[in-house]
Amino acid sequence: MSRDTLLRVTGVGKRFGGLQALTDVNLAITRGHIHGLIGPNGAGKTTCFNVITGLYQPDGGQFELAGKPYSPSAPHAVARAGIARTFQNIRLFGDMSALENVMVGRHVRTHQGVLGAIFRHSAARAEEAHIVAHAQALLEFVGIAHLAQRTARHLSYGDQRRVEIARALATEPLLLALDEPAAGMNATEKSELRNLLKRIRDQGTSLLLIEHDVKLMMGLCDRITVLDYGKVIAEGTPAEVQQNPAVIAAYLGVEAA
Repeated sequence: MSRDTLLRVTGVGKRFGGLQALTDVNLAITRGHIHGLIGPNGAGKTTCFNVITGLYQPDGGQFELAGKPYSPSAPHAVARAGIARTFQNIRLFGDMSALENVMVGRHVRTHQGVLGAIFRHSAARAEEAHIVAHAQALLEFVGIAHLAQRTARHLSYGDQRRVEIARALATEPLLLALDEPAAGMNATEKSELRNLLKRIRDQGTSLLLIEHDVKLMMGLCDRITVLDYGKVIAEGTPAEVQQNPAVIAAYLGVEAA
């Protein structure tokens, strides 16, 4: 595994009953890159994404994360290993504040247990103060520190997305995996999201994206993998992928000349 490769997926398959959703999928995500996963409807993007993030168990294949074997398992174990994800449908705690939602994401990096929370000894209080400060800093980073005390359900759609991303960043991930982060956003919100994701990458966190907005992906990603019928049909830079005959055929439904 190259020192520049953060995550390598080799020969991964996944079957649901009689449906072979993924077949011999290979994927390599470079450190400090935004890596896109695209393809027509039903291509296997979400299945691949869910296998990598532990929501589905693969039927076969190998995984390496940061040079070590990685076994996708329970979501909390995946987060502890260094992969944080968001979902297409926002999953915030609606009755909690933006700050509290981000604080929740820190649980996989805390050390004080139940007794510390009950008895509130000095170490527990110090850790809680650090969690609050860290969550506030993340809200500042995503641009909504002024909304820290706003109840999550009362935030705009775009700001809820920002809280969800901040909560994922609270786990200190090596890889941030985002499932259609631009879904439901208007043009202004998409532009702001693009800038935010680039800033996350520039600070050293790698990203894996599924997104139906191909134009957004082509202008944002460093590399792109294209799936069709559960198989990888192309991988490369956005320019290389756009010119690939197999990709053109998959999207247009015609045989490329």
